[in-house]
Amino acid sequence: MRFLIILLVVFGIGIGAWFLLRDDGVVEQVTQARVEQALIANGVPDPMADCMSERLVDRLSINQLLKLERLAPQEGEARLPQSMGDAMDRLNRVEDNEAVKQLVRAGSGCGIQMGLDLFGG
Repeated sequence: MRFLIILLVVFGIGIGAWFLLRDDGVVEQVTQARVEQALIANGVPDPMADCMSERLVDRLSINQLLKLERLAPQEGEARLPQSMGDAMDRLNRVEDNEAVKQLVRAGSGCGIQMGLDLFGG
């Protein structure tokens, strides 16, 4: 009887972990929603933020996504960078070249996709 209870508990933990961690699981959905909201809060239009968040969650670790939060304006900074220098300063704060590369890639890919959709391509 004890063995059966232990087996059921292990099985339950396994099912719970699968539900949380699988592709499109709860953890990924919450993370994608958080990334999307962060992008919107920083001036990215809703459709672009939706597209980019999906790509970023697929390509970056949670740690890298957290590093991207450093792009947010700090005290005394405008919501959106006012110059190329301001934008570069924010990108340098991330201190993760791969995360920045994937951010640029996601933005470029989504921009091209949205442009093609707009013009019927």
